[in-house]
Order: sequence, then C-alpha cells, then structure tokens
Amino acid sequence: MLKRLLPLFVLTLGITSVQAQFRTRAQQLMTNEDSLSRGTNSNKTVISGYGSAFYQRDFNAHQSTMTLERAVLFVGHQFNEKISFFSELEIENAKVAGGDNNGAEIAMEQAYLKFNLSPKQYIVAGLFVPRIGILNENHLPVNFNGVERPLVEQLIIPATWRELGIGFYGSANRIPLNYSFALMNGLNSANLQHGDGIRDARAEGSLATANNLAVTASIQYSVGDFKFQASGYMGGTVGLRPRAADSLGLNSGAFGTPLYLGEVNVQYAHNGFSAKAIYSRIYYPEADKINAAYAKNISTGMYGSYIEAAYDLLYHQQKKAQCIAFVRAEFLDMNKTIPTPPKAIYDGTEKQTHIIAGFSYLPIQNVVIKADVRLLHTGPQNPALVINPPPNALPYKPNDQFLNIGIGYSF
Repeated sequence: MLKRLLPLFVLTLGITSVQAQFRTRAQQLMTNEDSLSRGTNSNKTVISGYGSAFYQRDFNAHQSTMTLERAVLFVGHQFNEKISFFSELEIENAKVAGGDNNGAEIAMEQAYLKFNLSPKQYIVAGLFVPRIGILNENHLPVNFNGVERPLVEQLIIPATWRELGIGFYGSANRIPLNYSFALMNGLNSANLQHGDGIRDARAEGSLATANNLAVTASIQYSVGDFKFQASGYMGGTVGLRPRAADSLGLNSGAFGTPLYLGEVNVQYAHNGFSAKAIYSRIYYPEADKINAAYAKNISTGMYGSYIEAAYDLLYHQQKKAQCIAFVRAEFLDMNKTIPTPPKAIYDGTEKQTHIIAGFSYLPIQNVVIKADVRLLHTGPQNPALVINPPPNALPYKPNDQFLNIGIGYSF
C-alpha cells in the first residue's frame, strides 16, 4: 500500500516547495551531547541525558500501566580537537531487582571513541548506533511524535540498535550529501524470537558472537525542504564454531546464514508542517535452517512502513512553545514470507495496521508532554499456534485501542 502512496506523497509535497534550504524539524535540538559532537562545547567533560515516562490504557485487556520508560545519562569527554569519548548509561522501567525484572534493564546505550579526520570526516570505534532508519540516531523523546516510538522502528528496525565495531562517517564537499559505512559484530540467531523481529538477536555490546560479522552503509541527500535516505545491513547470524554449526545444519563464517535489511525514507519540513515516510524490509533466506536447529518459528521475509504528517499549531504565533498535532499510519507484517510448512507456521496476528493520532506540546524546546490514541488491527489468530491455553482465556480480538499519555525531556 505504501509503495503505491509514496510516489504521490513525495510529488505532492515537492510541488509545494523545492526552493528553500532543508531545515531539520524544530524538535531536533542541540543537547550537550550534540555540542560535544560538533565541537562547539567549551567544556572538556560534558553531562547530558534524556528520559521519558508514560501511562497506557489497553481497552481490550481493561488494563492500565504506568512506567518510567527510560532514564539515560550521557557522559562525554574531549581529549583534544581530534579525539572525543561518548557514553550513555540507560535504565529502562526504573528498577532492576531480584530474578524477575519485568522488562527492566541497565545497559550501555553507547560507549565509543570518535576520531576526527577532517571537518567533514570522522571514525567511531566501540559501541555505537549505526545510521539505519529515521529513529535510530534521533531517538530522543522530543524528536519524534507519539508517546510510543513508531512500531515499525521497534519491530523491523529495532531502536535503539547498537553494536560493537568501527564506523566511518563523512559529508561531500560540494553537495548536501552524507554517507556512512560500518563493520560490526553480527546477530545471534539462537536468540531470535517469533513476533519480535530481530530485536533479541542483538548483542548490544554484551559478549557478542564475533565469529560472524555485519556491514551497514547509508547515504543521505538534502534538496529544498526534503531529506532522503537509504541504508542497508548485511550480516551473518551464526557465531558458532564450524563443528558446532555443522552439527546443527547451519552455515557459519563471517557472513554465514546471512540476514539482509534495507530501508528508504524521506522527511519534509516547511513553515510548521512536517511529514515523513519510511519503508523497510528484512530478508532471511535460511530461516528454515534456524527453525529446524532451534525450534523457532522465524520468517524468511518481514516488512514495515509508515507515513506521518504533522503541523505545529503555534508556528505562526512566533512563540517558543510548540503544539504539534500529528497522524501516523503504520503497516507491518513479520510473516510476509515464511519457509514452506511445516518448517514455519503462519501467524496472522503479526500482520498489523496501526493508526496513531495525537499531539506533542513543548512548552520549552527540551521538554515535551504527549498524548495519543492508537488503533490496532491484526490478521486472525492461527489455532495451530495456541498451545495449552488457560481455561479462562478470552477469544482473540483482532482490533484493539490504546490511550497513551507521556512526558519526555532532553538536555
């Protein structure tokens, strides 16, 4: 659906303005981390951070939840004009205690050295976030609309995706073109889980299976009020020794049992109006071997896309505050293609449409108050995947509604 709408969407916006210099959205703010990255901070050591909390009501489940979703502390240091250090420590869901953490964790979100080669080129080495998608690099709560991060950029492109490796970033001299290339550890197929995309296969800096590797690259181009990007990922997913991999019928090596991910996106901003669209696809040709080795139910193909439009209701009032109304439609299917049964079982609940509408109010540029409603529609539940249901289980409902209210900050 999005593939049919996207050309018309881009053409319509392009008619409105292709003359003005592209500006990032007013929400994408300078933090202390940004100032260190751009070399504009006068302090050698920099403290920064961001966080968010939310309330959610699930109307089907008649269940409400509140949590401190994340609190992140950034510490950076500039050794000299050429070398800097960047680190972020994140706590999710506020509390980690005992054996049952209920989704809570303490983790390093990044820890890398940056080496400036020239004003337009640099290298990063360590635990870093590669340039994939829209949200991965711009994941502060003041930078995106909606209380929840876009579902496509959670389940297809897993934000915040960070791995250990080395990356090269640069900009062209005469045209508004940015590019990147990175070599990182690969994914661990043993940890893949049905319904979670590739999220659980990430190492995130913790004892990565470095027998297998991955490469990722991106290119960005700005023209007028538009910013276009394409990025891709290719990596091996089996980090076992050759003998262990052979015993499971898996292909090992640096890029053995490969997984491919590609995405394209476009962003637009002009006079208080902004819009964005993204399409991403995963291709995992040897998923049948993973399913046989680990008793999984992993797909060979997954895709996700969304389109969003937003307008700042306070733009023409010349106030520092912003009140951004938005609507976003997301489409994803984590069973777009599956291995031939019985090597996989189709799950209709993984084909989803999400419609989100709401607002973001920023009284000052680094604080946001958000509220939205999300409507969810899925395909039917497959009875073959329902094993030993509890006696009080309710019939599956393909439609659900959620109310979200949240706050966020960055500094």
